[in-house]
Amino acid sequence: MSDPALARQLQGYGLTTAEIHYYRPDHPSLLQLFVWQEYDLAPDFPVLFDFLDYWRREVEAALHSVRIAHERLIRPAEWRAVDGVISIQ
Repeated sequence: MSDPALARQLQGYGLTTAEIHYYRPDHPSLLQLFVWQEYDLAPDFPVLFDFLDYWRREVEAALHSVRIAHERLIRPAEWRAVDGVISIQ
């Protein structure tokens, strides 16, 4: 399979978006925002936590908070009964 994103989705990964609020040492009174997006496994989020570990080690910024949103993009089809008839002419 040539698309790694599709391969990850078929393995159960979903799109994770993290809103990371942080302070820089040169402007400690200014709360800044970084948005990160990657395919990850909920509810453990190993890819996100690896990124946050990297952030703590390598980036000169103190984390304030992280807000996470996650959505599985590939899942079983949803089926609903519809009461009505649609005529196409």
